[in-house]
Amino acid sequence: MNRFSKLVSLFALAGIAAGAASVAQAQIVKVDGSSTVYPITEAVAEEFQKSKKNAIKVTVGISGTGGGFKKFCRGEIDVSDASRPITKKELEACKEAGIQFYEMPVAFDALTVVINPANDFVKTLTPAQLKTMWEPVATGKVMTWKQVDPSFPDVALKLFAPGADSGTFDYFTEAINGKSKASRTDFTASEDDNVLVQGVSRDKGGLAYFGFAYYIENQKKLKAVPIFNGKEAVLPSPQSVENGTYAPLSRPIFIYVNAKSIDKPEVKEFVEFYMKHAPKLVKEVKYVPLPAKAYTMNMEHIAKKKLGTVFGGVEAIGIKIDELMAREAKY
Repeated sequence: MNRFSKLVSLFALAGIAAGAASVAQAQIVKVDGSSTVYPITEAVAEEFQKSKKNAIKVTVGISGTGGGFKKFCRGEIDVSDASRPITKKELEACKEAGIQFYEMPVAFDALTVVINPANDFVKTLTPAQLKTMWEPVATGKVMTWKQVDPSFPDVALKLFAPGADSGTFDYFTEAINGKSKASRTDFTASEDDNVLVQGVSRDKGGLAYFGFAYYIENQKKLKAVPIFNGKEAVLPSPQSVENGTYAPLSRPIFIYVNAKSIDKPEVKEFVEFYMKHAPKLVKEVKYVPLPAKAYTMNMEHIAKKKLGTVFGGVEAIGIKIDELMAREAKY
């Protein structure tokens, strides 16, 4: 074989290799974002990959809702897990980058406030007490439980919470402090909810908040606090979320799908699988599934190319399941 023939052969082989790499790359569905939504998406991804005999790979990252949207609006991922609706700032970032999307509610979550099991003095908490311990002016000042309520003992208050890129942080601060991201700064922050679990489980004066699934997974190490809703103190549970009594800390959670990505067969198949199996898998990972109609509406929105958000860049504090369904139906 002469030099030219060898070069042609090498280019041909390189082309085949590049083509194979392209095919391999095309068979990856990239997901990132919320640690709260992660258990659902990871469960769906595992079942989906099994059904495809691993011919399609789904990667699921945890960079927080805000971190996920940053990647999503740069076009780096196909699907963004989100524990709150997309914000106006994120909408602008996506618009500037030419990213259009489908917003799909997938479940309801009971944002759970937890304490150490050895804490025998906290029976319930009110939103006002939570505000006292978490509002920005509490930084460096509210350092004991007694300062939260005179009936509590003079025990050091140790706080743990998701980081600033977390949708859970955004939701909690808006629901409790009246403004998203308005929070005291002297607490242990982590995007990994397991770090928060460990912190509270090791400290009698500890308190944290995160998604219900992480509480259920670690309920032997933690104690959930009933939250006063204006009428009664209510523990987080699927029932209290469904009937709307766990307020104001129950909320819808979402996936956002890049409109261009849905044109890729592997992404479309993954999203279809997600909507078909979400009711079962949402329940398995201890969140509250939406009515079956919600998942069919999500797919109808894709079929009718109903892009964008029904929230207008505003948080959905206190929205109930039936209100979410009504809003989606009008969209």
